[in-house]
Amino acid sequence: MTRSETSRRIEEVGIIPVLRLRSANLVSRAVDALLEGGLTVFEVTLTVPDALGAIRSLTARFGERAMIGAGSVLRADDARACIDAGAAFIVSPGLEPSVVDAALRSDRAVIPGALTPTEVMKAVALGADLVKIFPCSAVGGASYIRALRAPMPTVKLVPTGGVTPASAHEYLAAGAAAVGLGSELVDNRILDEREDALVAERARALVAARRRYPVSP
Repeated sequence: MTRSETSRRIEEVGIIPVLRLRSANLVSRAVDALLEGGLTVFEVTLTVPDALGAIRSLTARFGERAMIGAGSVLRADDARACIDAGAAFIVSPGLEPSVVDAALRSDRAVIPGALTPTEVMKAVALGADLVKIFPCSAVGGASYIRALRAPMPTVKLVPTGGVTPASAHEYLAAGAAAVGLGSELVDNRILDEREDALVAERARALVAARRRYPVSP
């Protein structure tokens, strides 16, 4: 899948579960539950123990059914390792040019983090496919996305940080290309308590929210 195809799929699905869990086994269970609920794009953060192994295993197991990306990528070497493991896209919490460059050189979609208009513009200039706005809820939430898009309507923004299943529709209505949800969607506790069905239910609600606010043609 090319960068543009990956970016388009991320936009079409519109929901990126950010899987920051304490084990690769829990990540696998989370993906199973979220797939059951209709989500097909996933970000496995490098804070997960053996994250590279998890990315490699999930990519082999699900093939085209699930698109697995890597998150919390801070260095170019880590980006290259994730790509070697099969990551379809690279996400960083901040704007590190070498990470963007490593992804682009491997024809992988890249979503660097930014917060201010200046950082967003820099990310676009570096070649970002989408721009992660993090931590979005701390600076105004959906209204901040709306404000950023006013002078930059063509930039594809992905608000992350404090987005919840209940508030995701607000960000999509504000014009977000996609939203990232972490522990608000699935965390260690909910999986420890074997509430996988609840995770699937939340995923279905998010799929419905995306249908109400579909990606622009």
